[in-house]
Amino acid sequence: MIRTVIFSIALVIAAAVLGFQVKQVGGGRESISVKGLAEKPIRADRVEWTVRIQLKGASNADALSKLRKERPAVDEFLARSGFVAAAVSVSNEAVEPNYEEVEGRNGNMRSVQDGNVARQSLTINTTDIERIVAASRAIVQFEAEGHPVSYSAPQFLVSDLEGVKMSLIGAAMQNSRARAEEFAKNGDVKVGRMRSASQGAFYILPASADADVSDWGGTYDKTTVDKVARVVVTVDYAISD
Repeated sequence: MIRTVIFSIALVIAAAVLGFQVKQVGGGRESISVKGLAEKPIRADRVEWTVRIQLKGASNADALSKLRKERPAVDEFLARSGFVAAAVSVSNEAVEPNYEEVEGRNGNMRSVQDGNVARQSLTINTTDIERIVAASRAIVQFEAEGHPVSYSAPQFLVSDLEGVKMSLIGAAMQNSRARAEEFAKNGDVKVGRMRSASQGAFYILPASADADVSDWGGTYDKTTVDKVARVVVTVDYAISD
């Protein structure tokens, strides 16, 4: 009786501190469900960056003509930034009506066509991260000089996400066992065989991110070069006296 009370108190304390959960399996047998965490620093090995051209014209033909006149200047900027034509993926030209919101006589807002807009995107996908960073800074001046461009922030990517994940699962399993042993030490029980395991969240986070052991969701940070890969697993272990 006394041992049961002690075990129950230890269970409450451990669950509050370490996030354990004990399950009644049946026939008097119990198990413990434990989250394991593993992480390691990684670095983006490629980057994607998109530049867009957009021009307005009185007609489809006028907007498209303006787009085609501007395109060589953008090509020249990218070449000057160190990107050969073969490294640039170019979307098809697109032209569509341009609508503006105007106020009617009764005060209601309505959409009215005001010419047409022509668009085209140029995307660079490369392993030369420093060159993209330099170009993404230089294009601010290029736009200020009157060129009708918009651009996304560079997307810093990790090529082998599956390989990164697999390299962390083993360490996360070991961490779950260590947590289970800590619980068992406080509860005066023994940890037995693993009964089940599942992978939870897989995170690619900025290197400065705080720890998070959630077992659902996940995220993929593309805004930073230096990152942290983190895996969470949930493992059920048998426990006994």
